[in-house]
Amino acid sequence: VQLQASGGGLVQAGDSLRLSCAATGLTFGRYSMAWFRQAPGKAREFVAVIHWNGGTVNYADSVKGRFTISRDNAKNTVYLQMNSLKPEDAAVYYCASARLSFRYSSGSSDYNYWGQGTLVTVSS
Repeated sequence: VQLQASGGGLVQAGDSLRLSCAATGLTFGRYSMAWFRQAPGKAREFVAVIHWNGGTVNYADSVKGRFTISRDNAKNTVYLQMNSLKPEDAAVYYCASARLSFRYSSGSSDYNYWGQGTLVTVSS
């Protein structure tokens, strides 16, 4: 299984970015997908998760109303649309696939495949 994340970059506060994560080697439509992030000196934290069929999503309180997670099962890709970015959103963003099929969780221990991370930098 490989997860390839992309789309990070340097933006100003208030700008938008769209992250993508392309998956290969798994039956994509069976697995919940999530985004986590890790800022320097901080623990990895949950950002958003999407149910295997895209019908249910959940977000960390810090990003609700600004970020949107979506997926295209035909393209084996999950997205994270990030609007109204703040300096505190700066981090390395990781996509992850759930350890078990047809399971839905926001806990990092429930995810066993991780992308390489894509860096998001937000200037104030």
